[in-house]
Amino acid sequence: MYKPVDDSPITAYEVNRVRVVRSLEMIQDVIVISLCIGLFSFMAIQVRDMFLSLLPPLNFQVVTADILFLLILVELFRLLIIYLQEQRISIGVAVEVSIVSALREVIVKGVLETNWTQVLAACAFLLVLGILLILRVWLPPTFEGIDPEQQISQRYRKTRQNQ
Repeated sequence: MYKPVDDSPITAYEVNRVRVVRSLEMIQDVIVISLCIGLFSFMAIQVRDMFLSLLPPLNFQVVTADILFLLILVELFRLLIIYLQEQRISIGVAVEVSIVSALREVIVKGVLETNWTQVLAACAFLLVLGILLILRVWLPPTFEGIDPEQQISQRYRKTRQNQ
């Protein structure tokens, strides 16, 4: 019937800790949601600016920079949405954002106008990011939900079930 609190296997510390963790996660979700709203508003402003930059006289470098910047914003928005859904940062999306950002800087500045050491550093950075993106496919999935490498994760689940 009624069980005294002293006999309960859950201590008051554990109850308070769970409540504090839930509260902090909720505050963190509110922060991420506000970031999503702010990023979406900024993307709308960037789309307007991009269409204004398409008016004559047309500057190809500015249009390209605006389009690539908008793609970076879209990828960051996708990263925030994945975080809200799964409470984790997607390594693949973060690497993709880094790759597009590095390529944007190279394209906007122009390879011919950039110092050769900076081009070499950008190439090394892109190579490391590409290797990280390839290695990520073979890492076992640790979360359910959004899984960009579905075939690899299904294969991993099958081998795990067979063991």
